Amino acid sequence: MSRISSLLCDWYARHGRDLPWRRTRDPYRIWLSEVILQQTRVAQGLEYYLRFTERFPRAELLAAASEDEVLKLWQGLGYYSRARHLHAAAQEVAARFGGAFPRTYEEVRALPGVGDYTAAAICSMAYDLPYAVLDGNVFRVLSRVFDLDVPIDTSAGRRTFAELARAQLDPKRPGTCNQAIMDFGALCCTPLRPDCASCPLEAHCLAHAAGTTAERPVKRGRTKVRERWFVYLHLVCDGETLLHRRGAGDIWQGLYEFPLIETPGEADYGRVAETALFRELCGGAAARPYRKIDLPRHQLSHQTLHGVVYRIELARWPEAAQRYLRVAEEHLGDYALPRLLDRYLNKYQR
Repeated sequence: MSRISSLLCDWYARHGRDLPWRRTRDPYRIWLSEVILQQTRVAQGLEYYLRFTERFPRAELLAAASEDEVLKLWQGLGYYSRARHLHAAAQEVAARFGGAFPRTYEEVRALPGVGDYTAAAICSMAYDLPYAVLDGNVFRVLSRVFDLDVPIDTSAGRRTFAELARAQLDPKRPGTCNQAIMDFGALCCTPLRPDCASCPLEAHCLAHAAGTTAERPVKRGRTKVRERWFVYLHLVCDGETLLHRRGAGDIWQGLYEFPLIETPGEADYGRVAETALFRELCGGAAARPYRKIDLPRHQLSHQTLHGVVYRIELARWPEAAQRYLRVAEEHLGDYALPRLLDRYLNKYQR
């Protein structure tokens, strides 16, 4: 075992977080935690982990659930493709492996939504297989300790860091080593204001010695953020409203939402009323009364969403409403909605 790994494991024994998925060797529960924690803080993910393990304590129970139920349980976590992959992988575990989680790296890696990192985490923590994890925390720690200026968002950079991570791994306790370096990155070697004064690696950290800590890790470039403007029609008639399910090829696949008009920029009521969908559903600008609710800006990884809701009372449903699902307003909470609309309903219904 490398000196770096030894120091990190000693640090982890004293300072590692006590989390429920670390008290088990059940690969199913470890897998659940890893999928939930992708792009999610531990404080938020813990609630969802407990919710999923209570409702679906075994893979076959998750496999038997409907996609709507899984998405509803996932609501608020974002990156909904994770939930769909989670469901598909559980179905594969049930169909191909009789509900028992696969035991080899290759079989785990082949499950829907499971990449190199997740497969390494599951196999090292559940089965003590010698696979090193590589996530944002690991990139940061290794780039600082070895003062590497290789961009982490390139193929060459990933290969360099993957080899370096493997070199640090103790094959006798790979799960502990992986959890140690990830916790260390999350708690001590943080992106901003790392706690170098109490760092067990301070004497070995080349970036600290060179004064380049703030410059590590290096990224080649950032993805341009796209701005989008959503206008939702919250139409109400006899205590019912309209929903439709979002299709593939865009954000929030499989979630439900009100009829949507996407505009190229900010649009006032007059411009919205001129759109074909508004005329079909509301009869044009004469639709009154209406209530306009501006939604808080919603930030996704590569998109900024600007939203507004027009709540409009209709005397009767037009023929175009047949393309939508008519739902009693008191049952809106039964449907998996984007976080943007869930927050609107929570505010509106209070």
